[in-house]
Amino acid sequence: MSIHANPQTGLFTLETAHTAYQLWADGQGVVHHLYYGPAVGAADLRGTEYCSDCGFSPQPAGMDTQRTYSLDTLCQEYTGSGVGDYRIGCLRLAGPDGSRLADLRFAGFEVCPGKYSLPGLPAAFAGEEGQCDTLRIRLRDAVSGLEVTLLYGVFAEADVITRAAVITNGGSGAIRLDKAASACLDIPFGAWELIHFHGRHCMERLPERGPLFGAVQTIRSARGASSHQHNPFVILAQPHATETAGECLGAMLVWSGSFKIECEVSQMRSTRLVAGISDDDFSWTLEPGASFTAPEVLFSYSNEGLGQLSRQYHRFVQRHIIRSVWRDRHRPILINNWEATEMDFDAEKILGIARQAAELGVEMFVLDDGWFGSRSDDRSGLGDWEVNEAKLGCTLDELIADVHALGMRFGLWVEPEMVSPDTPLYAAHPDWVLAAPGRAPATGRSQLVLDLGRPEVVDYLYHIFHRLLAEHDIAYVKWDMNRNMTDVYSHALPPERQGEAACRYMLGLYELLGRLTGDFPEVLFEGCSGGGGRFDAGMLYYFPQIWCSDDTDAVHRIKIQYGTSFGYPPAAMGSHVSACPNGQTGRTVPLATRAVVAMAGMFGYELDLRALSAEEKEAVRGQIALYKQLQPLVLDGRLDRLTDAAADRCFTAWQFTAADGSRAAVSVVALDPQANPWPIHIRLRGLEAGALYRDSLTGGVWTGAALCHAGLTLPILRGDYPAVQIMIERTEPL
Repeated sequence: MSIHANPQTGLFTLETAHTAYQLWADGQGVVHHLYYGPAVGAADLRGTEYCSDCGFSPQPAGMDTQRTYSLDTLCQEYTGSGVGDYRIGCLRLAGPDGSRLADLRFAGFEVCPGKYSLPGLPAAFAGEEGQCDTLRIRLRDAVSGLEVTLLYGVFAEADVITRAAVITNGGSGAIRLDKAASACLDIPFGAWELIHFHGRHCMERLPERGPLFGAVQTIRSARGASSHQHNPFVILAQPHATETAGECLGAMLVWSGSFKIECEVSQMRSTRLVAGISDDDFSWTLEPGASFTAPEVLFSYSNEGLGQLSRQYHRFVQRHIIRSVWRDRHRPILINNWEATEMDFDAEKILGIARQAAELGVEMFVLDDGWFGSRSDDRSGLGDWEVNEAKLGCTLDELIADVHALGMRFGLWVEPEMVSPDTPLYAAHPDWVLAAPGRAPATGRSQLVLDLGRPEVVDYLYHIFHRLLAEHDIAYVKWDMNRNMTDVYSHALPPERQGEAACRYMLGLYELLGRLTGDFPEVLFEGCSGGGGRFDAGMLYYFPQIWCSDDTDAVHRIKIQYGTSFGYPPAAMGSHVSACPNGQTGRTVPLATRAVVAMAGMFGYELDLRALSAEEKEAVRGQIALYKQLQPLVLDGRLDRLTDAAADRCFTAWQFTAADGSRAAVSVVALDPQANPWPIHIRLRGLEAGALYRDSLTGGVWTGAALCHAGLTLPILRGDYPAVQIMIERTEPL
């Protein structure tokens, strides 16, 4: 058992392979956070607490003579509301009498084997790899009857501790929650820096690092989606932490809607992190006996640098978040027609691209937007999911059969969550969209948002897309979502409960995804939201991969994929070779370099292969053959970021290594070849020190220690964005 509970002392210690997490329920029933860091054995760490008489920090009732005891200075596991802690809190509420107070005290605990579940929400599962134990801590406000159950899942081998909270109204009157965070983490000591991942459409998850200072710093999305602008994953790192050394701690929300992660350095220099659903426009009414479940947070700690922390998250997401049968399978190399045709196509044009793709070894053809209803541009037709046979010139089954005859599987683009105002669906059900009475709603991409908080909308979409997948041989679905929420008003909720609309939308979406992916487990689903606008652990629970960005410029993709890799596994990143000049930037990058960059994720093509020269087509054949060899490394290997792609000016490099250390693939892209250049020199990582390896660059044989410490020097790279891939294979002595 990885959870050690001492009812006499109130001490709880959670142990993973390399870390410990300790909390303490004191004699007043306040639950303190004591420690999260490297394993410390059986140590009782209560003596490390710092207590002082801090002016203007009040004492709880009954403790007026204990001037060193204040909720305002103690490190806590989960905060109440309005009773003396002035820092960012976990709860904000209003009781039946208008009181906004909650004084949460320890009311019991339970330790049990296995992983807790969160009905209706995506959450980590134990799976077949490693053991998980659960700790439940019950907190209660004696006056209102409000109860909070803190859930801890301890994944010992993975070095991950999950947190969630269930808030229950145990009183006799309704309670309105205005904030309901998932978890609080108080770090008693140390100076920390915050790493977060910001951006915009077509430039997502760019890492930014800066010191935490004496104020509240907030990372949030208020868009109804986790968003292109901010990601629900942050890292706290010691100032000296690098890729290979130093302390760092991650917090990843398993949630795909609006979120908020707040950090505050207190007056006593402790650091508090609170994570959960955004409270900006949130409220939730709890009738007596009802509960609200806040989504899960994945915590992980490493004192071996950012690279090790990332690999802990990669392994965990792959093994304990992604449920799909495709998690470990070879993913088909696909071609998507979007950048070749957009919506201007018929069956013959599609089959022309497909014939060329099949000849070169592509394994799946994906038909993107424009195959249904009156959909000839992005201003109309969305929501009318009848196949436009007049446009195609054939039935969907005939097109699929023709693709199958070429030896490829068939995939399809859909955008179920939205509707165009010109469709029969909207005309029949105008109350099915998010829009306030008497107001004309804002549109995005000329579309409106369906209210998935309504069960009848979820049922409607389920039946539409269940029929589509049941009646046609579709092996892959690209599930897109191309606008953020505005006018968040549900016609199914009374005025006083409108603060629930956005949250209920996400719960409805999760129900829909759970039903469809459960009914069609063999279909490979890829998530998308204008690219990476909903790239989060909540979506990965249903989709084993997500389109990383609508920006397919290989030079930009290096930075986007680099930032994404801090928390999310490369196997989750959809990444394709697109046409040049690039449609988003106008930049021209060599075909070989575009392929090297795309091979850092789930590989495919996004262009008209017919337009390539004979030499380029032969290169594509080679790329496909090579990626089939490399994909196992991307799926289950170790990723090392050999350079800082966010700051690289001369060159950038990364490495995939097999779990057993038998082989590796090193990719290098020269970003700015120089006259009279400096050398490009790289040190590898993760190889067995005493083993011998042959590199494909020089043909030389080296020890792993030599490659990792002395490194490799590359020949001079010239031209526009040249790239090199170096294969490293373990070999026998000559």
